[in-house]
Amino acid sequence: MSEGTAPAVGDATSVADQAARERLRYLRGSIDNLDAALVHLLAERFKCTQQVGELKARHSLPPADPAREAAQIERLRRLAEDARLDPAFAEKFLNFIIDEVVRHHRAIADRTNGEETAHDAV
Repeated sequence: MSEGTAPAVGDATSVADQAARERLRYLRGSIDNLDAALVHLLAERFKCTQQVGELKARHSLPPADPAREAAQIERLRRLAEDARLDPAFAEKFLNFIIDEVVRHHRAIADRTNGEETAHDAV
């Protein structure tokens, strides 16, 4: 093709498609990296909540803390609004996490109480 002539229609589409595929590949790479970061952050969060559950079990504290949970949900909703993220989505996400944490805390409490019962029997 010489200078000053327009590319054939098929060629222009091909170039546009290739640019779109490259951009898509780049964006998906960013999403993959963010997903990995989220998994690692969640793992760190659950390491902390595991310690909270163990502390609660040792001191016979309830596995759930509704006042703390409500405060955290409100806090996360404000953070979501500031970040231009749907606060309802952020709340659903945190509720999912809270449910899992409380489930873990109950399991820790059950296990701890079972160990105490076994020690009492000896």
